[in-house]
Amino acid sequence: MTVRDTRATGKVLSLHDSRPGHAKVEALAARLDDVSLVGAIRRGDRAATAELFDRHAPRVRRTLLRVLGHDADLADHVQDVFTRALGEIDKLRDPDRLSSWLTSIAVFVARGTIRKRTRWRWLRFAPPEEIPEVAAAVADETVSEELRATYAVLEEMDADLRIAFALRFMDGMELKEAAVACDVSLATIKRRLKRAEEDFVFRAEKKPALAERLERGRRGRKA
Repeated sequence: MTVRDTRATGKVLSLHDSRPGHAKVEALAARLDDVSLVGAIRRGDRAATAELFDRHAPRVRRTLLRVLGHDADLADHVQDVFTRALGEIDKLRDPDRLSSWLTSIAVFVARGTIRKRTRWRWLRFAPPEEIPEVAAAVADETVSEELRATYAVLEEMDADLRIAFALRFMDGMELKEAAVACDVSLATIKRRLKRAEEDFVFRAEKKPALAERLERGRRGRKA
């Protein structure tokens, strides 16, 4: 029997329970549209809760990855998103927008993570003997130098500008979708993106790994 701890209800969900009829219940949950899925979750259907994760976790993970970059706690952040979602499922006024709602929660979790990182930046200036030992997050060797430099720039940016930039230019979200994810108006996301792009370019020009790409982009636009 395979199990998953949802961390939202303190219960363990059985994905392949041996009880008669359970597989049929799961198959039914998998065929539900998002509106029906939300209704089933509100009624306490455990199979529907499992289906929520299976259906939407890849998108939530992708959003967090685009905004945060490499993060050793990425799996925990994904769990945090669904913990919050299940705890607030009754507040979802439009179940048809479940995916967008989950993305907005992912953005909220990402913003909190970024701000927590910022608060701990003072550790960089502490003497080595005063810095507690922690497991270092080692970036995948296949990650390009440009990508590492990109996230180094994003780390320097304001959290809201960074999120807007990542959603629009790295995840490819449409303007309206990014506005909903950030819980702001279309006009606000446009202003935020303009500032984010200007800030990113200003900082990226100081990174050798990105400066050449920026210059190639300028030449391409002039051609």
